[in-house]
Amino acid sequence: MPEQAASEQASDWVRSPPGVPVIRQVNWGGLKALYIKEVRRFFKVHLQTVWAPAITTLLYLIIFTVALGRGGQRVMGVPFADFIAPGLIVMGMIQNAFANASFSLLVGKMQGTIVDYLMPPLSNGELVAGMVGAAVTRAFLVGGAVWLAMALWPGVHVTPHHLWAVLWFGLMGSMLLAFLGLITSVWAEKFDHAAAVTNFVVQPLALLSGTFYSVDHLAPAFQAISHANPIFYVISGFRYGFLGQSDSPVLLGSLLLLGLNVVFGVACYLLLRSGWRLKA
Repeated sequence: MPEQAASEQASDWVRSPPGVPVIRQVNWGGLKALYIKEVRRFFKVHLQTVWAPAITTLLYLIIFTVALGRGGQRVMGVPFADFIAPGLIVMGMIQNAFANASFSLLVGKMQGTIVDYLMPPLSNGELVAGMVGAAVTRAFLVGGAVWLAMALWPGVHVTPHHLWAVLWFGLMGSMLLAFLGLITSVWAEKFDHAAAVTNFVVQPLALLSGTFYSVDHLAPAFQAISHANPIFYVISGFRYGFLGQSDSPVLLGSLLLLGLNVVFGVACYLLLRSGWRLKA
């Protein structure tokens, strides 16, 4: 009788035969745990990861306003400070989304803790969703901090005219750079590699995206180069959310960024599934 009771109790504990997955769809519990872990990782040093970028972006606004915005200069029919403010907000968002995602797996490889990402019962799609979700969270926290600082700064007006455009282009831009950061963290083998992508890819694309000037004022050749920059559509669409004006068709930018996010998301999934530079 004791043996029979023990076998019945064991059968209650084992709800699936060996080799049959218990989690058949989305591991919501594991996904939530990964997301919270990634958010706590950057929020423990929030002065460095959230508030410091906000102060740096505000300094950009002050310097360029003092240097170029005197004399009542207007761009696209609005004061120069109002013109560059939206671009600075979303530029801070996308840069921090990239920084957060590019650090996730790279620090695991450098410290030998990459197994903490690979061993839990999480699918490749859940890994991508958790890390990209945390990067987007950091981006919106930085964007909110920058927006608050600019709203309190005298002479700058950052009241949204189209909130849907602010949220959509902020989300699309943050996801795009988060996917790029995740690809970088898979490829990189040391922090110098990630820094090289930041300095030679992300920073030039961000600074040459029309944040500090209107692309319409450029020569035709440079206008074509600017339109080939995906971050240009992020800046233009985000600015449309605040000013009601943009340098490019808003619908075109929305669809283009959505398509790029799908492509980059699939690329991240395939890289994680292949185990390239992650598994021996």
